[in-house]
Amino acid sequence: MAVLELQGISKHFGAIQALIDVDVGLERGEVLGLMGDNGAGKSTLVKVIAGNFPPNGGEIRIDGEVAHFHRPVEAREKGIEVVYQDLALCNNLTAAANVFLGREIKRSIGPIRWLNHGAMYKRAGELFGELKSETRPRHLVRQMSGGQRQAVAIARTRLSNAKIVLMDEPTAAISVRQVAEVLDLIRRLRDSGIAVVLISHRMPDVFAVCDRVVVLRRGRKVADKAIKASSPEEVTGLITGAIHVA
Repeated sequence: MAVLELQGISKHFGAIQALIDVDVGLERGEVLGLMGDNGAGKSTLVKVIAGNFPPNGGEIRIDGEVAHFHRPVEAREKGIEVVYQDLALCNNLTAAANVFLGREIKRSIGPIRWLNHGAMYKRAGELFGELKSETRPRHLVRQMSGGQRQAVAIARTRLSNAKIVLMDEPTAAISVRQVAEVLDLIRRLRDSGIAVVLISHRMPDVFAVCDRVVVLRRGRKVADKAIKASSPEEVTGLITGAIHVA
């Protein structure tokens, strides 16, 4: 059974039709590349899945059950986490503090409560270890490389036992070495049974780590193919409109 099924998803903003009758399925432990030109509907589709926008038409199913999301917290309760392009990290806090931001571990004696930093450092270290990242729980985020920042954002999704992780341009504006680190992090999510949707403009990244690629153009799905059955040239043609459908 697919962990995520989108059936006939449509979304409009006034007269602008952002998504038109989009069908997409996602299996556990699968990495799906979501590609398309600017304005193709990629970010809108991810925001529909994440509960930021309710669809105007269609149906979302999680593990076969119909889901209706009106707020992101409702999608998170169903096991959907998002790693946005800006990562939404606090530069002045440690890696561990960012992982637990809004979900801090606390201790208490009677009415007095305080943060249990030791427990958060320990758990964050375990998460970074599972991801095989060099990120250290006590290091400040502002001192980290792009790859280490991605590890912090991804570790935060692991904290909630996510089923689906949506990643928006995770390899944009980082070095070649850091790109390799991020792709390894995505593989580790896949190997642990988590489904990943990867939005990217970087063709080499999609073909390096994804199992399938879905291409959107002007709000419509024009391709949904196994990576092995496609090519960068075909996907480029689909994005630009040189190839109408595949």
